[in-house]
Amino acid sequence: MKELRCKDVGFDCPGIVKAETEAEVLQLAAQHAQDAHQVTITPEMAEQIKPLIHDA
Repeated sequence: MKELRCKDVGFDCPGIVKAETEAEVLQLAAQHAQDAHQVTITPEMAEQIKPLIHDA
């Protein structure tokens, strides 16, 4: 299981995205960013976010 904490990306948000793979985490995180923060994750941003994903 992989996870990404929204606060690790720089948002003041308690959100945590968990999924089986890094790709799934990125997909769910992009949806959360859009829904909760009105931010569209670009491919460039996704590359910067990848290192922040860790094992749950």
